[in-house]
Amino acid sequence: MMKTTQLIRLISIINSLFIIPACSAQNPAESLLEDILEDLSVNNDIDNSVNTLNLENELEELSSRLKEPVNLNIATREQLEQFPFLSDIQIEHLLAYIYIHGQMKTIYELQLVEDIDRQTIQYLLPFVYVEAINNEPAFQWKTMLKSAAKYGKHEVLTRMDIPFYKRKGYEHTYLGPSVYNSVKYGFRYSDRLYAGVVGEKDAGEPFGALHNRYGYDYCSFYLLLKNCGRLKTLAVGNYRLSFGQGLVVSTDYLMGKTIYASSFNNRSGGIKKHSSTDEYNYFRGVAATVSVDNHWDVSAFYSHRKKDGVLTDGEITSIYRTGLHRSRKEADKRNLFTLQSAGGNITYQQNHIKLGITGIYYVFNRPYEPELTGYSKYNLHGNNFYNLGVDYAYRWHRFSFQGETAMGKQGWASLNRLQYSPVQNTRLMLIHRFYSYNYWAMFAHSFGEGSTTQNEQGYYLGLETSPFARWRFFASFDLFFFPWKKYRVNKASRGADVLLQSTFTPQNNISMDLKYRYKRKERDWTGSKGALTLPVFHHQLRYRLNYSLKEVFSSRTTLDYNHFHFQDRAANIGYQVTQMISSQLPWARLFADVQGSYFYTDSYDSRVYASEKGLLYTFYTPSFQGCGFRYSIRLRYEPNKHWLFITKFGETVYLDRNEIGSGNDLIRGNKKADVQMQLRIKF
Repeated sequence: MMKTTQLIRLISIINSLFIIPACSAQNPAESLLEDILEDLSVNNDIDNSVNTLNLENELEELSSRLKEPVNLNIATREQLEQFPFLSDIQIEHLLAYIYIHGQMKTIYELQLVEDIDRQTIQYLLPFVYVEAINNEPAFQWKTMLKSAAKYGKHEVLTRMDIPFYKRKGYEHTYLGPSVYNSVKYGFRYSDRLYAGVVGEKDAGEPFGALHNRYGYDYCSFYLLLKNCGRLKTLAVGNYRLSFGQGLVVSTDYLMGKTIYASSFNNRSGGIKKHSSTDEYNYFRGVAATVSVDNHWDVSAFYSHRKKDGVLTDGEITSIYRTGLHRSRKEADKRNLFTLQSAGGNITYQQNHIKLGITGIYYVFNRPYEPELTGYSKYNLHGNNFYNLGVDYAYRWHRFSFQGETAMGKQGWASLNRLQYSPVQNTRLMLIHRFYSYNYWAMFAHSFGEGSTTQNEQGYYLGLETSPFARWRFFASFDLFFFPWKKYRVNKASRGADVLLQSTFTPQNNISMDLKYRYKRKERDWTGSKGALTLPVFHHQLRYRLNYSLKEVFSSRTTLDYNHFHFQDRAANIGYQVTQMISSQLPWARLFADVQGSYFYTDSYDSRVYASEKGLLYTFYTPSFQGCGFRYSIRLRYEPNKHWLFITKFGETVYLDRNEIGSGNDLIRGNKKADVQMQLRIKF
């Protein structure tokens, strides 16, 4: 038996020679992540959502995995769950393989793991490694702190954005200059200790004056300890939380309907550091997770935050979420009330079963009395609120089931997922969600068509398969209902979302994507004041061609077409042609990206999107309407491992107007250009 196992491992090493050329050309995981983030940015653009996707935390965490790859021989389930391209079934089989066969000798033994295909291996390779582990010494605080002081790594990251245009608000309204600036300092030791500070000044906010007389408008501090004996996690300062399916509390953005079934695997991320410039989506205080034994984890947290909003007669009438304090009116909303929250989670996990319970209680220091009319009629009001949820998961052979059911002060919500892999390279996903119209959870974020876990029911079916060596297909159908009114919909409504995509990779350096999306929803006819609600139909077609020449040159061509119309009304169309070229000169440590787009749309409803490579830990997906073009140039210079400089220039030119925007955002002229600069120092 031992000789057979060794023979199989030898064969896997020989077979790895055929994989290496495909992996050395580029980082497929990075490309996959960009596709997922682009799809989230575009298809989760909800009309009434005030929060833009800030993916800084997610991008930084995945980037840290490249710096500190995971040793598969000692990898935990929680570490493997960080990767959105790994399914629960694949993780289970990977852990089982190491348990049965012992430590891996080479990374290419992944080929022997059941259900882990060639594509998944390519995604995983940049983030993992294999190294023999003997008897690992027990954790000691003194040893860890000494090692941290000696081997810890420091990073300083600063960013500056300079616009070459002037908005109307800077004439009389905005209190500060138009330059954006942020600075971040981070300390990291292995995967055990993280600490840092963040400061940010948005464009238009004063620096070192008025309400920001001490400097930056937003200041943050975080400290995170991980895997210190039975202390699994300890966070002090700003942190994020995610438990269960996100129906009670979740500050993660890597969820939603995308073109990748694997990205639907919502994981209980637990307690994480908040190191981004996101000024709303975080907690501030202390949080900890303790491993009672091999099966039980207990978490507890407390948060005390000042928040922005509007006060009327001593009552909170609205919560201000943008974090912008550019004008006197915006500055007057700053830190007007406090929100305290506390709660915890208990999780039991053994073999194929996982059970958990999560609770949160939060209280305002003033009565929260928003205007409860229209679609917001059933939102809660008062001083104190709570949410309580039970999550569960079970894996059996090729089946994986997970879900959560939660309740609040009123209403309830439930989300359940079933995943089945009948054969390798094929995944079938079924998701049912029920969010009652009166369920209210301030910190919830989960799967759905809407921007909140409220007033929605739906059934989702997705299929991802690779029946042939160089082909990948994805198809999904989502049927959803809104039992109560929504933004721009004055009655109960329903809709459907159909997505079809095929990917063909004729060679390792060439790939082609063809995607079609059809969405039907209902919306009030403009000007009818809610008296007339009509179905709306939206067709999206995209073709994308990717080409790379080793590590020297890459190209991406994208063609977009949109067709939008109300029932029995004239259609609005939009189209876009985008070309991106990347060139890398490793001997000069210089990397360049050039991208250009031409767009034409009839209206805002038929708008188009163009994703661009941005600065570190950023992802930029602007939308365009009207007629015009955009181009950008990005230069990245890394003379050594200590210094990194990135600059990006972009300009949008509209051919159908003499002004851009409205109100304080009005730009007199048809051009909008800016330059972004970023400097990173590591020591």
